[in-house]
Amino acid sequence: MPNEENAVVLDFLAQGKSTSYKAEPIAQVLGSQFFTLLEVTPKAGVELKIMDSVYVGKDVRDKIEFIKRRINSEDLTSTAAAELEKAIEKIVLENKPRFLEIFNTGGPISLKRHQLELLPGMGKKHVQDILDERRKKPFESFEELAARVRLLPDPVKTIVKRIELELHEKDLTHYLFARPPVKERESGFRRRY
Repeated sequence: MPNEENAVVLDFLAQGKSTSYKAEPIAQVLGSQFFTLLEVTPKAGVELKIMDSVYVGKDVRDKIEFIKRRINSEDLTSTAAAELEKAIEKIVLENKPRFLEIFNTGGPISLKRHQLELLPGMGKKHVQDILDERRKKPFESFEELAARVRLLPDPVKTIVKRIELELHEKDLTHYLFARPPVKERESGFRRRY
Protein backbone atom coordinates (compact mmCIF):
# COMPACT_ATOMS: atom_id res chain seq x y z
CA MET A 1 0.00 0.00 0.00
CA PRO A 2 1.36 3.48 -0.82
CA ASN A 3 2.55 5.79 1.94
CA GLU A 4 0.79 8.90 3.17
CA GLU A 5 1.60 12.18 1.45
CA ASN A 6 -0.16 14.63 3.79
CA ALA A 7 -1.32 14.53 7.38
CA VAL A 8 -3.24 16.54 9.95
CA VAL A 9 -1.53 17.34 13.27
CA LEU A 10 -3.37 15.84 16.25
CA ASP A 11 -0.89 16.84 18.97
CA PHE A 12 2.50 18.55 19.23
CA LEU A 13 4.76 17.93 22.23
CA ALA A 14 7.59 20.48 22.18
CA GLN A 15 9.49 18.58 24.91
CA GLY A 16 8.49 15.10 23.79
CA LYS A 17 6.68 12.52 25.88
CA SER A 18 7.42 12.39 29.58
CA THR A 19 8.01 8.64 29.22
CA SER A 20 10.71 9.11 26.57
CA TYR A 21 14.31 8.83 27.67
CA LYS A 22 15.30 11.55 25.21
CA ALA A 23 13.61 14.97 25.27
CA GLU A 24 12.90 15.78 21.64
CA PRO A 25 9.85 17.40 20.07
CA ILE A 26 7.35 14.99 18.55
CA ALA A 27 3.95 15.23 16.95
CA GLN A 28 1.19 12.75 16.40
CA VAL A 29 -0.50 13.07 13.02
CA LEU A 30 -3.30 11.46 11.02
CA GLY A 31 -2.65 10.67 7.36
CA SER A 32 -5.13 12.25 4.95
CA GLN A 33 -5.28 9.38 2.45
CA PHE A 34 -5.35 6.13 4.48
CA PHE A 35 -5.93 7.53 8.00
CA THR A 36 -2.59 6.17 9.15
CA LEU A 37 -1.63 7.31 12.65
CA LEU A 38 2.00 8.38 12.77
CA GLU A 39 4.45 9.77 15.27
CA VAL A 40 6.78 12.28 13.60
CA THR A 41 9.72 14.50 14.55
CA PRO A 42 9.39 18.10 13.36
CA LYS A 43 12.36 20.00 11.96
CA ALA A 44 14.39 22.05 14.43
CA GLY A 45 12.64 25.25 15.41
CA VAL A 46 9.31 24.28 13.83
CA GLU A 47 6.24 24.70 16.04
CA LEU A 48 3.24 22.72 14.84
CA LYS A 49 -0.34 23.63 15.63
CA ILE A 50 -3.19 21.19 16.10
CA MET A 51 -5.19 20.74 12.85
CA ASP A 52 -2.29 22.01 10.71
CA SER A 53 -1.81 20.13 7.46
CA VAL A 54 1.76 18.90 6.97
CA TYR A 55 3.55 17.08 4.17
CA VAL A 56 4.88 13.64 5.23
CA GLY A 57 5.64 12.16 1.80
CA LYS A 58 8.99 10.94 0.48
CA ASP A 59 10.05 14.24 -1.13
CA VAL A 60 11.59 17.19 0.72
CA ARG A 61 9.45 18.01 3.75
CA ASP A 62 9.22 21.59 4.95
CA LYS A 63 8.09 20.96 8.55
CA ILE A 64 8.73 17.28 9.31
CA GLU A 65 12.26 15.91 9.80
CA PHE A 66 11.32 12.22 9.81
CA ILE A 67 8.60 9.72 10.60
CA LYS A 68 9.44 7.91 13.82
CA ARG A 69 6.85 5.15 13.70
CA ARG A 70 3.34 4.12 12.90
CA ILE A 71 1.09 4.01 15.96
CA ASN A 72 -2.33 2.66 16.93
CA SER A 73 -5.17 4.61 18.50
CA GLU A 74 -4.25 3.45 22.01
CA ASP A 75 -0.82 5.10 21.58
CA LEU A 76 -2.39 8.53 21.09
CA THR A 77 -1.91 11.20 23.74
CA SER A 78 -5.10 12.38 25.44
CA THR A 79 -5.00 15.58 23.35
CA ALA A 80 -4.55 13.64 20.10
CA ALA A 81 -7.38 11.27 21.01
CA ALA A 82 -9.65 14.25 21.73
CA GLU A 83 -8.81 15.86 18.36
CA LEU A 84 -9.16 12.67 16.30
CA GLU A 85 -12.84 13.03 15.39
CA LYS A 86 -12.39 16.68 14.40
CA ALA A 87 -9.37 15.79 12.21
CA ILE A 88 -11.26 12.98 10.47
CA GLU A 89 -14.19 15.31 9.79
CA LYS A 90 -11.78 17.94 8.40
CA ILE A 91 -10.30 15.39 5.99
CA VAL A 92 -13.74 14.15 4.89
CA LEU A 93 -15.04 17.68 4.29
CA GLU A 94 -11.91 18.67 2.33
CA ASN A 95 -12.31 15.57 0.10
CA LYS A 96 -16.09 15.28 -0.29
CA PRO A 97 -16.08 13.67 -3.79
CA ARG A 98 -13.77 10.90 -2.59
CA PHE A 99 -16.04 9.97 0.31
CA LEU A 100 -19.28 10.49 -1.60
CA GLU A 101 -18.01 7.80 -3.97
CA ILE A 102 -18.92 4.99 -1.55
CA PHE A 103 -22.58 5.99 -1.87
CA ASN A 104 -22.31 6.06 -5.67
CA THR A 105 -20.25 2.94 -6.30
CA GLY A 106 -20.21 0.79 -3.13
CA GLY A 107 -21.04 -2.82 -3.88
CA PRO A 108 -21.89 -6.11 -2.23
CA ILE A 109 -19.37 -7.82 0.07
CA SER A 110 -21.22 -11.11 0.03
CA LEU A 111 -24.57 -12.46 -1.09
CA LYS A 112 -26.21 -11.09 2.05
CA ARG A 113 -24.19 -7.97 2.89
CA HIS A 114 -23.44 -4.68 1.15
CA GLN A 115 -20.54 -2.27 1.80
CA LEU A 116 -23.01 0.45 2.75
CA GLU A 117 -24.27 -1.72 5.61
CA LEU A 118 -20.84 -1.33 7.24
CA LEU A 119 -21.57 2.36 7.80
CA PRO A 120 -23.07 3.05 11.25
CA GLY A 121 -26.83 3.59 11.15
CA MET A 122 -27.25 2.06 7.67
CA GLY A 123 -29.75 -0.74 7.58
CA LYS A 124 -31.09 -2.72 4.67
CA LYS A 125 -33.86 -0.15 4.02
CA HIS A 126 -31.38 2.75 3.76
CA VAL A 127 -29.11 0.71 1.53
CA GLN A 128 -32.00 -0.21 -0.79
CA ASP A 129 -33.14 3.43 -0.96
CA ILE A 130 -29.57 4.57 -1.79
CA LEU A 131 -29.23 1.91 -4.49
CA ASP A 132 -32.59 2.86 -6.02
CA GLU A 133 -31.72 6.57 -6.05
CA ARG A 134 -28.22 6.16 -7.47
CA ARG A 135 -29.63 4.10 -10.37
CA LYS A 136 -31.63 7.19 -11.35
CA LYS A 137 -28.68 9.58 -11.04
CA PRO A 138 -25.37 9.54 -9.11
CA PHE A 139 -25.22 11.71 -5.98
CA GLU A 140 -23.31 14.94 -6.50
CA SER A 141 -23.13 16.10 -2.87
CA PHE A 142 -23.83 14.93 0.67
CA GLU A 143 -26.70 17.43 0.81
CA GLU A 144 -28.28 15.92 -2.30
CA LEU A 145 -27.83 12.43 -0.86
CA ALA A 146 -29.59 13.44 2.37
CA ALA A 147 -32.40 15.13 0.42
CA ARG A 148 -33.03 12.18 -1.91
CA VAL A 149 -32.87 9.39 0.71
CA ARG A 150 -35.47 9.80 3.42
CA LEU A 151 -34.47 9.58 7.10
CA LEU A 152 -30.81 9.02 6.22
CA PRO A 153 -28.39 9.72 9.08
CA ASP A 154 -25.94 12.58 8.39
CA PRO A 155 -23.61 11.04 5.75
CA VAL A 156 -20.52 12.97 6.91
CA LYS A 157 -20.97 11.94 10.54
CA THR A 158 -21.66 8.36 9.42
CA ILE A 159 -18.36 8.23 7.51
CA VAL A 160 -16.48 9.84 10.42
CA LYS A 161 -17.89 7.22 12.84
CA ARG A 162 -16.89 4.39 10.48
CA ILE A 163 -13.34 5.71 10.16
CA GLU A 164 -13.08 6.05 13.96
CA LEU A 165 -14.27 2.47 14.30
CA GLU A 166 -11.65 1.31 11.80
CA LEU A 167 -8.93 3.13 13.76
CA HIS A 168 -9.98 1.74 17.14
CA GLU A 169 -11.00 -1.85 16.35
CA LYS A 170 -8.20 -4.31 15.65
CA ASP A 171 -10.22 -7.28 14.41
CA LEU A 172 -12.51 -5.86 11.74
CA THR A 173 -13.00 -8.01 8.66
CA HIS A 174 -13.54 -5.08 6.28
CA TYR A 175 -11.84 -1.70 6.10
CA LEU A 176 -13.54 0.84 3.84
CA PHE A 177 -11.37 3.90 4.47
CA ALA A 178 -8.50 3.33 6.91
CA ARG A 179 -5.36 1.23 6.73
CA PRO A 180 -5.74 -1.70 9.17
CA PRO A 181 -4.02 -1.08 12.54
CA VAL A 182 -0.49 -2.24 13.29
CA LYS A 183 -0.45 -5.83 14.52
CA GLU A 184 1.90 -6.71 17.37
CA ARG A 185 4.45 -9.30 16.43
CA GLU A 186 5.05 -12.21 18.75
CA SER A 187 8.51 -10.88 19.58
CA GLY A 188 6.93 -7.65 20.80
CA PHE A 189 8.41 -5.48 18.05
CA ARG A 190 6.16 -3.42 15.85
CA ARG A 191 6.15 -3.12 12.10
CA ARG A 192 7.53 0.14 10.85
CA TYR A 193 5.44 2.66 8.93
